[in-house]
Amino acid sequence: AFVTWRLSVAGYLFYHGNVTNGGKPTLKKREMTETARAEPAAPEDPAIVEIKKRIENAFEIFDHESNKTVDVREIGTIIRSLGCCPSEAELHDMIQEVEEEEPTGFIRWEKFQPMMTRVLLEKRYQPANEEQLVRAFEVLDRDKKSHITPDELKKYMIEEGEHFTQEEMEEMLTAAVDPDKGVVLYRDFVTLMLPDGETN
Repeated sequence: AFVTWRLSVAGYLFYHGNVTNGGKPTLKKREMTETARAEPAAPEDPAIVEIKKRIENAFEIFDHESNKTVDVREIGTIIRSLGCCPSEAELHDMIQEVEEEEPTGFIRWEKFQPMMTRVLLEKRYQPANEEQLVRAFEVLDRDKKSHITPDELKKYMIEEGEHFTQEEMEEMLTAAVDPDKGVVLYRDFVTLMLPDGETN
């Protein structure tokens, strides 16, 4: 969930449609079928298999009916659980890409998986690293105290950050504020925000 609160902010592996040559298919349907029979598909790259498995595991957590669909409202959580940090506008574009022509409120696995595989292979929407996040806090810490107040953090998030609900804001402040000192020790908070193993 911490990834949702970030402060700063190959291609498809499968061709859609025929490969063309001068505007005409290079292989006729029958020839393509014969070629497929004669030349079995090469084994998939183990790295791609692993990526697809990660996507499947994340998707299944929210597939409450076990029917290969998830509520569209859960897509952002699934995407961020896979280590991607799209902005709200970028997330909207991703959802539009996998929604039905007439939106049903649900996203189907067969549409989500290819899109998400492409995103992970292209390493898109990578979260900010530790140094970038610390620098963002240092801009707010004008007196170089190594901390900021909860009000300063809240003001920044409301004015400059992505849109957060009141519940999300309160949850973030609960995690960010040191209970003893009542301030945001931002280097400690940055460590919490980063996925395991990504600190410098």
